[in-house]
Amino acid sequence: MAKGRYHHGDLRAALLDAAEGLVRERGADGWSLREASARVGVSPSAAYHHFASRDTLVRALSERVLSRLGGLLAAACERAARETADPGACERVARETADPHRRLIALGRGYLHWAIEDPAVARLVFGAGATGPDSRVSPHPHDVLAAELDRLADLGALPAASRPGAEFVVWAPIHGLAVLLIDGLIRVDDARAFDLQAERVIRATLNGLCHEPAPSGDWPAVHSAHTDRRSHLGQEGEQVGPGAGDLLRQGE
Repeated sequence: MAKGRYHHGDLRAALLDAAEGLVRERGADGWSLREASARVGVSPSAAYHHFASRDTLVRALSERVLSRLGGLLAAACERAARETADPGACERVARETADPHRRLIALGRGYLHWAIEDPAVARLVFGAGATGPDSRVSPHPHDVLAAELDRLADLGALPAASRPGAEFVVWAPIHGLAVLLIDGLIRVDDARAFDLQAERVIRATLNGLCHEPAPSGDWPAVHSAHTDRRSHLGQEGEQVGPGAGDLLRQGE
């Protein structure tokens, strides 16, 4: 089957699938490009036509996983909206105003479930250097989170002064909780407790953002490989591409 996929021109995708399987079996570092090639049924020289090294294969896999995660989180937010909204637009607006945080809570739960259900692959993209300023990820999980925070700010559920950099403030505790859970440092009793803990972390973080005192100067700038890439593209006058906010709004 692997060779058939290759002969149909899907060698790159087949190598990514093989690498993802190896990550689940052996972790992020316990395999080689040669092993991924053998699993697909091709020689390493054939694999080199698509990936110059194991590192480039890992980078491409990380980008694919992050894109998949971004889509998962965006879908979780939209599903949360549909589950509590009547078909009538007025009723939907009323419900969103009554509990504007439910979409972000769904995002946090989605992130945690993803990490817990696929810990080896999650660790791959958690690793420093998994992606870089030239990576192409769409929709990026950061952009999905940013779109939800923009939505809260537009609704008046997040103070405008607290919006800059809030992505990193929200990401830190939910990511920390994910790492603690997959490392076994903390445990929850059941699925309901799992979801409630995610909700508590999100609500507590948003409450803190809503009541934080204004700093004497600006809040410190925080960067990631993704934000640096977007900043670089913007400075060069290039089209950054549709952000998650655009993608989410297209679905409304």
